[in-house]
Amino acid sequence: MPSIQNYNSDQYGEAPLLELRHLQVEFPTRKGLLRALDDVSFSIMRGETLGVVGESGAGKSLTGAAIIGLLEPPGRIAGGEIWLEGRRIDSHSPEAMRKLRGKEIAAIFQDPLTSLNPLFTVGRQLTDTIQTHLSLTYSQSRQRAVELLARTGIPAPELRIDHYPHQFSGGMRQRVVIALALAAEPKLIIADEPTTALDVSIQAQIIRLLKQVSRDLGTSIMLITHDMGVIAETADRVAVMYAGRVAEIGAVDAMIHRPKHPYTKGLMASIPSIRAHRDRLAQIEGAMPRLDVIPKGCAFNPRCAARFSRCLIERPELQDAGESRAACWALSQ
Repeated sequence: MPSIQNYNSDQYGEAPLLELRHLQVEFPTRKGLLRALDDVSFSIMRGETLGVVGESGAGKSLTGAAIIGLLEPPGRIAGGEIWLEGRRIDSHSPEAMRKLRGKEIAAIFQDPLTSLNPLFTVGRQLTDTIQTHLSLTYSQSRQRAVELLARTGIPAPELRIDHYPHQFSGGMRQRVVIALALAAEPKLIIADEPTTALDVSIQAQIIRLLKQVSRDLGTSIMLITHDMGVIAETADRVAVMYAGRVAEIGAVDAMIHRPKHPYTKGLMASIPSIRAHRDRLAQIEGAMPRLDVIPKGCAFNPRCAARFSRCLIERPELQDAGESRAACWALSQ
């Protein structure tokens, strides 16, 4: 029976595991088409954790849903391409995507109860998933399920495997969901706000577990969150999204300490610091625009103190900003 093996980075090349190329997602409405994602491009390397941050409505979760083929109708991919290991997957049929999910791409959602069936034991759910994607007998699948529960920090996994979801705490349920995501040894995990519903101490445990999974198994992780603390602790690179586009992308240290885009600067300035006393936290004035009223030019221009005439007319593309790439005309001034 194949057991859970540790990751050896030497066996992998340098090609990206996942590539998004100019991805567009649209929602038809009575008033016309609303473009929710507009020209989103980035890649994720093998074993890398890419953090995706931004305000609510920026397009973070929608990007993850598009990758895994779980867009809610009537939303649809209207343009661009999604490539996994050199294969284009955005044109897959629903049946082909069902086979891909779990086997090659898995998901962890904010509320573990949405991923777990309350009527079945966690062992039943794990073994069913394992047998769906791997050629193992029931006894082999059950042993693998026990290994997964142990690996994700579930105490007494031989006993807990026969318990139901309601018999686990919130943090333990999220560990079960991570075990479920790892069941078929996926190459990529899309973790959408995996710690938001948990208290701070449990959040730290889940963050450590995700880091361990990436390090030991070589699993790539797309970590969607609004919490920069989680990103700083977990991610290798960060993509900042705004109004359905990538505003800036770069290494986590550069993005936190030396951001280039005005929006990224505003996000970082709003994080409380234990080293400096402030009477008030910095804030970004205004709110993200609705999809039907995205301004001409740079979508951030109504909230940007550094805007000038070009920002009001022409939309910037991502360009080299030293340690990152940012979509801002001020960089070319």
